[in-house]
Amino acid sequence: MTRHIRHAAVFCVLLLVALLAHTAWLQVVQGPSYNGNPANRRSVIARYQQPRGEILVGGRPVTGSMDTGEQLRYERTYTDGPLYAPVTGFASQLYGTTFLEHTEDDVLSGTDPMLSVFPLWQDLTRTRPPGGNVVTTLDPAAQRAAFDGLGSRKGAVAAIEPLTGRILALVSTPSYDPSELSGNGPEVVAAWTRLNQDPEQPMLNRAVRQTYPPGSTFKVVTAAAALDAGVVKDLDARTDSPDPYRLPGTTTQLVNEADGCENASLRYAFQWSCNTVFAKLAVDVGVEGMRATAEGFGFNDEDLRIPFWVSPSTFDTQVDQAQLALSSIGQYNTRATPLQMAMVAAAVAADGQVRTPYLVERTTRRSGGTVSAAGSRPARQVMRPTTAARLRELMAGVVTDGTGRNTAIPGATVGAKTGTAQHGPGNSGTPYAWCISWAQKDGALEPKVAVAVVVEDSSARRGEISGGGTAAPIARAVMEAVLRSPTTG
Repeated sequence: MTRHIRHAAVFCVLLLVALLAHTAWLQVVQGPSYNGNPANRRSVIARYQQPRGEILVGGRPVTGSMDTGEQLRYERTYTDGPLYAPVTGFASQLYGTTFLEHTEDDVLSGTDPMLSVFPLWQDLTRTRPPGGNVVTTLDPAAQRAAFDGLGSRKGAVAAIEPLTGRILALVSTPSYDPSELSGNGPEVVAAWTRLNQDPEQPMLNRAVRQTYPPGSTFKVVTAAAALDAGVVKDLDARTDSPDPYRLPGTTTQLVNEADGCENASLRYAFQWSCNTVFAKLAVDVGVEGMRATAEGFGFNDEDLRIPFWVSPSTFDTQVDQAQLALSSIGQYNTRATPLQMAMVAAAVAADGQVRTPYLVERTTRRSGGTVSAAGSRPARQVMRPTTAARLRELMAGVVTDGTGRNTAIPGATVGAKTGTAQHGPGNSGTPYAWCISWAQKDGALEPKVAVAVVVEDSSARRGEISGGGTAAPIARAVMEAVLRSPTTG
């Protein structure tokens, strides 16, 4: 009898060991595949069982959470959704997350371990802390000025604080309301289909994800390269620049919109945007010198994050002299995001230094305690401080005596460079209107804002498009908003 009991006990122990081994195998080996199985909704349900953290602009939330009472309980809501969509992105129960909603998801959803005050207790109870908040660098007045300035036109605006890299405005139009994508019903599917099929691409963030030929605004980069290389030593000296200028190795003649460009000084050429002068200067500087300067400003950088990814702006380095000449007046293969061109203006304003732009000032717990802060941003010297000072002089001259008069602000020193960029087969498309600028309030120690504006107005007549007439008033409105702001101005 004892032998039978002993055999039964051993059998029970073996069954228990097998059960434990099988359970461990399921949890350790098979666990990840079960968790990732679309049929397993436990993690999805848990994700929406508590309100999401907030994204703050100017100390106020521009997001919220609505209790639906359904299985996926909380849906995302947005205040002024179209205004802030290029920054917040969307948080959708069907289509995931984009932009800050994506890059800061761990904080907003409450899964970031740094949010836990008592992490061991939450591990034992399998609970998550409340979602944290994301505090942005945006100036709400500047954001509104940019959005209203663009209005119904297609385009984008980026504004930066030159000495810190803080992004003060990031606007793209046409826009959309992210709230339309928050839930999981048929109306969300219909909104998704409509937005993706819209030829105007309202979900495209033109400020950071679309690149354009920068046209004459790129002449700031070319002027910096020429001054740093010593190709130009005197802003008022005549240059060796024929008009028209035959592109090297070709029979193509490059011409100007303005008069008086033959052998014009750099000051005159900058004020009136003489293509021939800058094309010849770029050839004199050479491919390597132009590449080094362009990449110093941020062109060809594939790793820029603000914290979400920014499309790289490009300056082609595999070019002959004719292509280099065209590249250096912002045509050929040269492409730039509005954020990149705001960085160019910011470098001029900040004594030749470029600081990495950023959009998140800090993240906090729901209670307000700081989880992480931006800290100081790395800076790189793009050009000599003396070169930056001369470029500020040139850009200020564009405002007082050239094509940038519409950026002038009473009580402030403003520098600008306008441009119209050709595009399309045979340059047949309606040109893009550009303006890059910076502003410093009279009596202030340093410039407070640098702005880039691009406008795609395909409905306008070709002759009505100009950087000075179309984009400059928008830049002025954004700069005025920043200079008036009690926190930045």
